[in-house]
Amino acid sequence: MLIKIFGGIDLFAAIILLLSIGADPNLKLLLFFAALLFIKSLFGMLKDFASWIDFLSAIILIALHFIPIPNFIIIILALLLIQKGLFSFLSF
Repeated sequence: MLIKIFGGIDLFAAIILLLSIGADPNLKLLLFFAALLFIKSLFGMLKDFASWIDFLSAIILIALHFIPIPNFIIIILALLLIQKGLFSFLSF
């Protein structure tokens, strides 16, 4: 059950990343999902690739408010988060 909750967090964070392309997202929403992804990355102690995806996505979510991030970086991270989220929902 916890894996599916983490997958939902990944999918919502990916949606927030994709919706931030060409728009100015809400700072509270960015910080909320950045904090969730950062805490989730600490569960893996940054020992595996999935934890690094969460960690980098959290940094990008915070940086989106302050500096312009190239769209291809946002799209790549969003696709990786979508992949993680879908595989979390497909796991038993």
